[in-house]
Amino acid sequence: MADVGDLVGRARDGEPRAVARLISLVEDAHPRLREVAAALTPYTGNAQVVGLTGPPGVGKSTSTSMLLTALRAEGRRVGVLAIDPSSPFSGGALLGDRIRMGEHATDPGVFIRSMATRGHLGGLAWATPQAVRVLDAAGFDVVLIETVGVGQSEVDVVRLADTTVVLLAPGMGDGIQAAKAGVLEIADVFVVNKADRDGADVTVRELEQLVSMTRREVRGRSWRQPVVRTVAAEGKGADAVVRALAGHRAWLEEHGELRRRRVARASGEVEAVAVQRLRAELGELRGGERLAQLAEAVVGRELDPYAAADALVAELRRG
Repeated sequence: MADVGDLVGRARDGEPRAVARLISLVEDAHPRLREVAAALTPYTGNAQVVGLTGPPGVGKSTSTSMLLTALRAEGRRVGVLAIDPSSPFSGGALLGDRIRMGEHATDPGVFIRSMATRGHLGGLAWATPQAVRVLDAAGFDVVLIETVGVGQSEVDVVRLADTTVVLLAPGMGDGIQAAKAGVLEIADVFVVNKADRDGADVTVRELEQLVSMTRREVRGRSWRQPVVRTVAAEGKGADAVVRALAGHRAWLEEHGELRRRRVARASGEVEAVAVQRLRAELGELRGGERLAQLAEAVVGRELDPYAAADALVAELRRG
């Protein structure tokens, strides 16, 4: 493996292969990942992180491609993490999203990476937070995270993004009401894609009614989620989405909400790393006799599962 400092330096110089290598180290949980994280950290905290989510079929990949075009027109470097379902055979990403954004593949100001969920629920891959850190440190101005599209449970993105865009399309019928307790509640910006179709006015009206009832307040000031119409396949509405993102970013900074969200994001990262370490230690015990002994005691009704877990945690603490 190349020197970590050299790899980070090349990534900051805009070398796509170095960026790809760093993300691969993250996905593979490489033994030198701690060294990689330490080298990246001084350069992070500058990128605007935008999550795009919504039900299947609303045009997330097409909308991401549309946003890419609009942001590049402003001269901003953009990194994209397209979270794809995992192949049931190889465990890798199926790459459908990356194929649909192929027109940007040769643009040196764009980096697109497909990441497999590998069974992780919530619409993201487990390595997504660290991959965002790589793109941030590499100097990308905006990082777009396109989630899988699994429906109401796809809410992890709100813990990772500065701004969450929820995409919907006409023809959902009662879907908006049914999803109210799911992805709709995490939206900072609503986008009604395929707005040239019948029913677009109804969808927009329902969303605006929802927004009027669910304004968010921070320090006495509320954020009214804009509802933007787009026809992503034709590039229509892109500028309006970019303005909405800029407006939300300004609001976040004005009210200190951006820092609060980033502290919450860092808290989740620290917790995930700690849990991963504990699982590794638990795996070592699983390979030995202690866990088997405790399991035998539970089956033999000598211990209940909670008492067995207490004994296991005490074992871990003793190290």
